[in-house]
Amino acid sequence: MAEQGTLSWQLSAHPITLLVFLAFRIAALLTYLFGLLFTSVLIFIIVILLLSVDFYFLKNIAGRRLVGLRWWNETDPATGASHLVFESPPDPDVDPTFPKLTATDARFFWLAIYLAPVLWLALAFVAIVRLEFIWLSLVIIALVLCGTNGVAFSRADRFRSAESFAGRAMGGGLATRFARGFVERMFTSSSR
Repeated sequence: MAEQGTLSWQLSAHPITLLVFLAFRIAALLTYLFGLLFTSVLIFIIVILLLSVDFYFLKNIAGRRLVGLRWWNETDPATGASHLVFESPPDPDVDPTFPKLTATDARFFWLAIYLAPVLWLALAFVAIVRLEFIWLSLVIIALVLCGTNGVAFSRADRFRSAESFAGRAMGGGLATRFARGFVERMFTSSSR
């Protein structure tokens, strides 16, 4: 039997949530790739819908169940200023009723969070090289939606867990340094 923390969905504490989360991520990418073969407005719309459902499901369900993280936007009624609110999982000693979190779920979660924008960025380069600017607009939408969740969940995690899970999931060493540098550059510069 595989040990906890390996990439095996059977070790997940929430296998249905994990599989649905991964299904939406993969479905959007595969539908886009299928759409490259045929120029169709329907494919464009289906990918937008899949990306939207992925964004919603990740933000409101998968993030909470798989890694215990949530984020949302609040507006101050007095000033009208908008700010993001981040929530991390409680200490198990403080709240023993909080759902069980596993290293396997976290590994799948962070790998999907960081891998999806990288794949969409590669597809952006393909769209630029092929001069298909209609498809480039779709890829930019995908990058914005995936990137927003990635930034928000990384901030909710306070940088430590995301960095270490991404590094271990990708193989350590160079990947860990890349992940640490990426997190530091992307997230600390925007909070100044």
